[in-house]
Amino acid sequence: MKLLFELTKDGSISVPNLSKKLNINASVLYSRIKRLMKKKLIKKFTIVIDDTLLGFGVKASVGINRDPKLKESIHKQLMEIPDVASISEVTGRFDIMIRVFAENLEALHTVVIEKIGKIDGIQGTETFVELQKTEKDPVYLIK
Repeated sequence: MKLLFELTKDGSISVPNLSKKLNINASVLYSRIKRLMKKKLIKKFTIVIDDTLLGFGVKASVGINRDPKLKESIHKQLMEIPDVASISEVTGRFDIMIRVFAENLEALHTVVIEKIGKIDGIQGTETFVELQKTEKDPVYLIK
């Protein structure tokens, strides 16, 4: 768990530096990382991008109700919209929750009304604009 915690804080840390930090032999540490990757507990090493510096000033979650008969077609069309960052099938009052990144509120409006709202089978949407976000370590990584 300590290894996973350290890697989530800085996935680019070198094995020798991580070895010193965790007080574990570097070759043992390297084999543990490889084993975690083989077991697919670690899916990939990646970077975190500051979306606002790329011009995405507005982030929103959009709840969607859809015709269940057109589920696959709707999913495919949502995947083709560049502004859609993720799609989750959910329980509750919506069938799908999507994450949308837009330059500004006008661009968000265009995406939701002109692109998403016009997909055949979408029965309704509700948009939740993100005002502030606080990242938190997952419970399994808390020391």
